[in-house]
Amino acid sequence: MTWNPFKKDKEEAQKPVDGGKSAGSGKGRPTPKMKDAQAKNLRPLVPEDRKASAKAARERQRKREDQEYEAMRTGDISRMPKAERLPWRVYIRDYVDARRNLGEYFIPVAVITLVGSILVTAVGPTLSVPLMIALYAYLIAVVIDVAVMWRKLKKKLIAKYGEASVAKGSRSGTYAWSRAIQVRRWRLPKPRSPKHGNWPE
Repeated sequence: MTWNPFKKDKEEAQKPVDGGKSAGSGKGRPTPKMKDAQAKNLRPLVPEDRKASAKAARERQRKREDQEYEAMRTGDISRMPKAERLPWRVYIRDYVDARRNLGEYFIPVAVITLVGSILVTAVGPTLSVPLMIALYAYLIAVVIDVAVMWRKLKKKLIAKYGEASVAKGSRSGTYAWSRAIQVRRWRLPKPRSPKHGNWPE
């Protein structure tokens, strides 16, 4: 056997070049073109059945609203609407619920006054005048009481949460006023404490 110094180089040149990968290590399929891959990920902007899609969207919206209403009725903060979960709104609710507000008794007082006015009118029309004056006086007292409440609450909110909690866009003042004039058992979200006097920290 004659030694040939060029034989080894010739054999190596004849070996297939696979980038260092063995025959069984490839993926066994061609790489898809970018255009084909993008076309596979496309979704139609307009659904085929618009009515069915709109109905499903309304159903999801109604289900979410029902869940949020139930959360407010039961006092589950974690499932309430996003606005109701804001920390300063939770504080406002707890502060208003802890306080005895004249406004929360306005509806019962107004109903009693109007019924009494109707009854006394049968005896003498002039007798209803003092009742109506008393009702208007109570309404003025409610406005003063709520204004005093908000003035104190506003200072606490600024000290605890900063100016953002009482900014114009936050509507914190309107939120506190509207809750203060509601009958306690009708308030939503439901008060976390069953009685007055449990002030927030």
